[in-house]
Amino acid sequence: MAAGDKIRVLIVDDVADTRENVRKLLQFESDVEVVGAARSGKEGIRLSQELDPDVVLMDINMPDVDGIAATEAIRQKSPQIQVIILSVQGDQNYMRRAMLAGARDFLTKPPLGDELISAVRRAGEMSRAERSKSSQARMAPVAPGGSPVLAQASLGLANGKIVTVYSPKGGTGCTTLAVNLAIALHNEDTRAVLVDGNLQFGDITVFLNEQGKNTILDLAPRVDELDADIVEDIMIKHDASGVRVLGAPQRPEQAEKVSADQFSKVLSYLRQLYAYVVVDTSPILTDITLSAIDASDVVVLITTQDIPAIKNARLFLDLLQTMGVEREHIVFVMNKFDKRIAITPDKVGENLKQEVKVVIPMDERTVIPSVNRGVPFMLDNKAQPVARGVLGIAEAVRAQLAALDLNEIPAGKR
Repeated sequence: MAAGDKIRVLIVDDVADTRENVRKLLQFESDVEVVGAARSGKEGIRLSQELDPDVVLMDINMPDVDGIAATEAIRQKSPQIQVIILSVQGDQNYMRRAMLAGARDFLTKPPLGDELISAVRRAGEMSRAERSKSSQARMAPVAPGGSPVLAQASLGLANGKIVTVYSPKGGTGCTTLAVNLAIALHNEDTRAVLVDGNLQFGDITVFLNEQGKNTILDLAPRVDELDADIVEDIMIKHDASGVRVLGAPQRPEQAEKVSADQFSKVLSYLRQLYAYVVVDTSPILTDITLSAIDASDVVVLITTQDIPAIKNARLFLDLLQTMGVEREHIVFVMNKFDKRIAITPDKVGENLKQEVKVVIPMDERTVIPSVNRGVPFMLDNKAQPVARGVLGIAEAVRAQLAALDLNEIPAGKR
């Protein structure tokens, strides 16, 4: 096999015997070439830049810079280099930290020959794929100030749709509808991910009984080098529905650690992996909420029959005009409809000059127990009136997206 076709490997370990043993395991593989060995984390970082290997075999415990910190440094500078962590400890916490740092695989020492070679080949294939993707992205036209994610979108890799669920008034059922809408949109052919955009007091994990797990804080610091496998690993999988979930930080003060730019980049990347990215939001128009709205293909605007909610919906629609977002991107929904109240959807639509596409009846006997149990009502009985209403939103969203695609109107500002 030609040298250029071989998987180029760098070994990083502070123990000479270990470096030599790993080298021996690989020396008889015709498709693998060991191009160097480093005795410390710092040396490993330096050699990875000089040698540009496809794969780095990284010890986790080293005296100067540990393997996790070295992995993060290497991946930040060279995302095409894939790192396999080797550790005497098979601890799950070590594994999770390694993956969050950007490691491709995690093997316990001493690795079995077949296990190591298989991991190296998998990582080598991923390295080549990343190099090819980077090459294509460089060739693609990027507008001034553009990002690699946008360049990939121009290659047709970003084909998912962002659906932001928003209400300018609290208490209208925004989170309830966002959670159940994601379940309604999700199936094997059109996978959905649910993102909590209320970073201070988000509740989607509570609504799904999945609190205390990974959050957007695990992705935000690495938005410029996101990897599909790592994203999938960080996502919470809601087993009952199959929907993937990205929760808000667990404490309100942690919200400041996520910038609007990072949030927007996370959404842009997720649309490459999922058919629908459903974003729940805060009533307050924070930079995070505005970035979600700006990136959206469709905004599901929620109101109720309350005068304050209707007034705020009017103000929001006026704001959209200022932002340059066309009303064709709005699916207007009236939630908690009570037919005994004289304020009807038709009157609200006429007054706001925005048709109410879906009306969802008041059904506290279904909704409140659903929230308290952490079991979305879309999983219990889709024949219930409130569930049929959510299915109506899903149909309206699909129809709106189809109409926008037909008219070739893109998301975001006009």
